[in-house]
Amino acid sequence: MSVSAARPVAGRRPRRPVDAGRVLARVALAIMIVVTLFPFYWMLRTAFSDNRYLAADAGNLLPTHFTLGGFERVFGLATREDAIAQGGSGASIDFWGYLRNTLIVAVLVTAGQVFFSAMAAYAFARMRFRGRDALFAVFLSALMVPTIFTAIPNFVLIRELGLLNTYAGIALPTFFMTPFAIFFLRQFFMNVPRELEEAALLDGAGRIRSFFRLILPISAAPITTLAVLTFIQSWNDYFWPLLVGQDDSVRVLTVALATFRSQTPQGSPDWAGLMGATLLAAVPILIVFLALGKRIVNSIGHSGIK
Repeated sequence: MSVSAARPVAGRRPRRPVDAGRVLARVALAIMIVVTLFPFYWMLRTAFSDNRYLAADAGNLLPTHFTLGGFERVFGLATREDAIAQGGSGASIDFWGYLRNTLIVAVLVTAGQVFFSAMAAYAFARMRFRGRDALFAVFLSALMVPTIFTAIPNFVLIRELGLLNTYAGIALPTFFMTPFAIFFLRQFFMNVPRELEEAALLDGAGRIRSFFRLILPISAAPITTLAVLTFIQSWNDYFWPLLVGQDDSVRVLTVALATFRSQTPQGSPDWAGLMGATLLAAVPILIVFLALGKRIVNSIGHSGIK
């Protein structure tokens, strides 16, 4: 064999051997992505379908008799007669009013929970008092209590306070703080160098001023992450608003979607209208997560949550 034949051709990179493990990992990742995204596609496909023909052509991957009738029923653009003719129930829905109620409740819960949880987390991370660690452990153990166990006591309390069918009644149980929010922010506050606070204290700043003028600006990333997570959770909440927000003036969107599950004259739910309303309700959350998803992942990793 000649020397020139043994040398690699100039300008060409040596071909790497095929890594079977990496190929299998990519195939598995692709399968998981398809499995994850397929329900969203099916929701989109159903929303653009004619509700009268869905049962007869249930296996079709494309919209069945493509139509915008489902979205017209969501926005109230279709008359009752037209809605029934398109396979709907004919029930009216104030989509924009329910969207407003959902936004009000989500903003209230997010603002209150982030603010009060940040103060509680700062106290657990920086202040020294007797029984601090034991109190934090007891408080953190609330993470293991299912929400359904506290629903009845909270409902009785809200009823006794006269807050049924009000925005305050829907937002109050999670308005002040949650164990996860305090734990999340406490992990970040513990990583903030104490020297910064000591320098602020030497300059005459008290604890409160140091918290608002130093700690909060430094913690903008994790606070934003917590705000996004809290907003998404509040936006998607269903059971508690269903219990205390039955009045139409405060009914949130997730509860109002039950309108499309009512029986139609054909004897089945308005699946096209339900999927269209669900898709529209999910759009704001998808936009928020796509815009801030990377920050959420980075903040969770930096806060020490594995």
